[in-house]
Amino acid sequence: MITTGSGFKVLVIDDSNTIRRSAEIFLKQGGHDVVLAEDGFDALAKVNDHQPQLIFCDILMPRLDGYQTCAIIKRNARFAGVPVVMLSSKDGVFDKARGRMVGSQDYLTKPFTKDQLLQAVQQFGEARSGVIDAGS
Repeated sequence: MITTGSGFKVLVIDDSNTIRRSAEIFLKQGGHDVVLAEDGFDALAKVNDHQPQLIFCDILMPRLDGYQTCAIIKRNARFAGVPVVMLSSKDGVFDKARGRMVGSQDYLTKPFTKDQLLQAVQQFGEARSGVIDAGS
């Protein structure tokens, strides 16, 4: 289900129904449109259909993991500029570095809070919209 609001269109990719639903609730409370995908293959179709402005992508998923999903999205010229934030219960330096190597902009460790999720949307959504800090 997609709601229409003044926020950003956000795709949440996670094989955990609990994480997807939590993210959906938090994001909708923040006024954002939410699209959910349960794995990488599902996500690739939804990226094309819904053209999100920001993507949260779990790393450990069956069939197509988050690194592969992010790399495929970033290789498509239409979506190369869409910020991707990796989600994982792992908090290692290697995991974060590997995420950067495939094109992700940031990394959130699960379980995340509503504030962490909305802060990431604000940070990357504004960058995507061309709103730049005066200090930049």
